This record gives sequence, structure tokens and C-alpha cells, in this order.
Amino acid sequence: MKIGKMMKKLYFTILFISGLFAQNSVLKQFSDQFADIAEKANPAVVTILTEKNVDLSQTHRNIPQDNEMFRFFFNQPRQREFKSTALGSGVIIDGRKGYIITNNHVVEDVDEITVRLLDKMEYSATIVGKDPKSDLAVLQIEARGLSDMSFGDSDELRVGEWVIAVGSPFSANLSHTVTAGIVSAKGRGNIIQGDVYEDFIQTDAAINPGNSGGALLNSAGDLIGINTAIYTNSFDRSNKGVGFAIPANMVKRVMSDLIAHGKVLRSWIGVQIQPIDETTAQALNLKKRSGALVADVVSDGPAEKAGVETGDVIIEFNNIDVNSVDHLRNTVSSSAPNKRYDLVVIRDGRKKIIKVNLEELPGDEVLLSSNRTEPTNELGIQVSELSRSSRREYGIGSRDEGVVVTAVKDGSVSANAGIQVGDLITRVGTKKCKTPQEFKRLLEQTRKRDMVMLHLKRDGAARYMTLELED
Repeated sequence: MKIGKMMKKLYFTILFISGLFAQNSVLKQFSDQFADIAEKANPAVVTILTEKNVDLSQTHRNIPQDNEMFRFFFNQPRQREFKSTALGSGVIIDGRKGYIITNNHVVEDVDEITVRLLDKMEYSATIVGKDPKSDLAVLQIEARGLSDMSFGDSDELRVGEWVIAVGSPFSANLSHTVTAGIVSAKGRGNIIQGDVYEDFIQTDAAINPGNSGGALLNSAGDLIGINTAIYTNSFDRSNKGVGFAIPANMVKRVMSDLIAHGKVLRSWIGVQIQPIDETTAQALNLKKRSGALVADVVSDGPAEKAGVETGDVIIEFNNIDVNSVDHLRNTVSSSAPNKRYDLVVIRDGRKKIIKVNLEELPGDEVLLSSNRTEPTNELGIQVSELSRSSRREYGIGSRDEGVVVTAVKDGSVSANAGIQVGDLITRVGTKKCKTPQEFKRLLEQTRKRDMVMLHLKRDGAARYMTLELED
């Protein structure tokens, strides 16, 4: 009896020890795989050092250069010019030709670019092409025998997968820092303010200032993203556990255009679109909140020529279901111009197929002039729908909603009240307005006793303003 118990105890002890050995073996394999990826990737990741000449007499032209307080605060006794330095990362994507991909914001508006390799060798770099709309740039160095990196398919990436980030956070002395995490989400947008095409991979791998332009790798060691941004606050610029990378498939296309043409060829439909919230979905009797609502159609643009109307809900483009506003924007922009595509919309509760010929995206000056404004009204102002360009121009946050004031008539009630171009009108009375058409309708509905109350935002400060109209 005792022997049987001893044998049973010995049996379970052996199983436990075997399990520990097996577990350690798996952990060792897992650890070795990460180490192998880092060892292979590091030679293809570079540190980018930039310099910019800053003329103090221009930067502070309103302050006399012989002013003692000026020299004290800026610690530049007699110096009228100094060099501003910055740090970033990059990835070699063609070792034979010396092409390097990085972020546009790393090399934008700089005078000198130096690329430092893993072996500390340094090379002067030239810019092949830049694309602020995707925040990508291609550099080139004159070097031979460079290690490069292969692209993976970012569309195949799944939430929860392990990823590895490589770059130079904070300092060149911390170059080729390797961190690991998982894919937290895909298809993130509205992260960077401005006119930027966003389809970010979100990860919790530690990414910090200096990592911009560095590599995000999958468990096979393939490049599946270029690290670009972090979520932080105004008090602490370090990592908060949320980083964002441009997906490899977008990088490949932008890189190819920059090398071939020096710019990115994009298409457009010619519509202003907005997300579909719960209220809009109910009002339009939509079963899903996916798709994009057409808020306005640009005059003489591809959409107007094809018959797209304000109020249409775009649910499908070129046999691809539209998930969101950013998804449609990115899909259209990456499609070839001067070709016909099927656009599926919901109009008056029914599906309708529209064939639209995409055109090449015009310059910013054309896009800005195509934004329709509401003619000057009894308040003496013009208002326009918010766009990425107007948000950037007037410093309006990505989450703010309303209409922006684009013109104020001299001597009008609005001018006398202090309303300025760039002010954001979020409400008429107590009701929200998001389009010039809504603003006009609410203005007519809420006018009582020759008075109108507007809710405005300027430089982050909000207030109600009551305007007394003249008879």
C-alpha cells in the first residue's frame, strides 16, 4: 500500500519536473526568436541626425540683439546664429541603392541630414522625396554592402500579435533600442492634427521621441510598420503605453511613388464626408453605422460629374466595404486616377450603384477654393464646414465640431461684437450645428426678438455671445 502511494507520488513528481523542462524549453525558443529578429534587424535600422541653422535675428527680430535681457535668457552673448539639432530613426529598404525610409517630420525643414549605421559609420543623406500627407520621406546615402529589410503584409496583421520596435529613443547613445509588445488595434485615425492620411497600427511596444521613422516588425522579422507617433500629454513626452505606426502596405506605395516621381500620385472623388453616429443612423434609417455620409459635393469634381448627391451614404467602393471616413479616404487615394470605379451608396433608403471616374488629387490651393461657404447673412459673416486644412490653419482641435467663420463684414453686428475669422461656431442657441446649411436653418429658426445667441470657441476658450440685430 505504501509502495503504491510512493510510486504515485514519484509519478506526479516526474510529470511536474517534465512540465517545467518543457515550459523552459518553450520560453527559451520564444526568447531566442526575439533575439534572432533583433540581431537580423539592427543592421538595417539607422539613426538620423539633423541640423538646422537658426537665425536669432530673424527668430526674435522684434527684440534688439544688444538687449542684455535677450542675451541672458538665450545664453547667446553675441551669437546671431546657432544650429538646432534633432534625432530620429530610419530603415534601409534597398541596400544596393542606399534608400532609407523615415518620417517626413524627422527631416522636414532641415539643412543637414546625417545617417549613422549600427557600426557607427556616418553618411550624409539627400532627400529623394517627401510626403507630408502620409508623414513619410525617402532618403539616399552613398554606401555599399548595406543590410536592408523586407516588407511584410500589414493587411494580414492581427490584433494581439507580438511585434518588435527598433529605433533610437531620446538620444543617439540609445540607438538600436529593441522593445516588444502586441498589436493593440488597427485602422486608427484622427491621431495627428492636420491633413494627414491615417491608418495607424496601434501597439503597446515602448516608442518614445527619437523612435520616429524606426521599424515595427512582426514575429517573422518582416517590416510591417514605420513608427510615427505616441500618445502622451503636455507634461510628459515619454511613452504612455500607446504608440502608432504607418502600415507597411501604405509605406510601400508611398515609397514607390516618391522614388519614381518625387511625389505621391493620389486620387480623389470630390466630396466632403463625415462619420455616421447613432443619431444620423436612426435619421437615415440605417442598420449599420459603417460607411461615410456625404456632407457636400465639390463643384465640378468627379463625384458631381457622376451624380453623387449631398446626403448619400457611401457604403462600398470598388467592391470594398467602407468601414469609416478614414478607410474610404485612404482607399480612394491609393486607387489609380483616370479610371472608373463602382460606388455603392444608400439614397432615400435604397442602394444605388454609381460609376465614378477618379481624378488626380489637385493641389491644396484648389482644394481650399473648392470648400463651399455660406454667403454673408444678416449677421455679416460667412461660415464654412470644417476641413483638415481649416483645422490646421485656425488651430482647431480634431474633436471640435461646428462651422468656422471665414469672413466678417466690416461694420456688421458680428464685427462690432468682436467675432473674428477662424472663430468656431458650435451652436446656434442651444442646438449644435456642423454644416453651413444647418447654421443657416438654425439661424432662421432661433431668431427671437431680433436677438441671436451663438456659442463660439477661440484658442480653446468657449463662450456664448448674444447679438442684437438691427431692424
